[in-house]
Amino acid sequence: MKKFLLFIAGLVALGILLANLGPMVLLGVSVWLLYVVFKQFMKTDSTAGKIAWMIAGLIILSVAVSNVFAVIGLVAAYGLYLIYKNWTSQKEAAVPKSDDPFTNFEKQWAEMNK
Repeated sequence: MKKFLLFIAGLVALGILLANLGPMVLLGVSVWLLYVVFKQFMKTDSTAGKIAWMIAGLIILSVAVSNVFAVIGLVAAYGLYLIYKNWTSQKEAAVPKSDDPFTNFEKQWAEMNK
């Protein structure tokens, strides 16, 4: 039953991720463009150039803010990662700790033969 619920949660997270893939790409591109505009703004010495880069930065910032829903896609991607990690985890059988060297040798031998 647990695997079935993980599978359903994974499908839902995958659907959300795919639905938000476009805004995620646009958010990434706009953040990169904001970085480029900032670097060019800092390099420019003229006032007209600084004003032009500021206007370009504000336009790109408005595009970035409009794609803020891409954060939902990032949360869905993280949820998919957690579901995958939980799906593939295998719980080892609890072996009582012992100071007996032969018991530890048997455990290490079994791990080497996997």
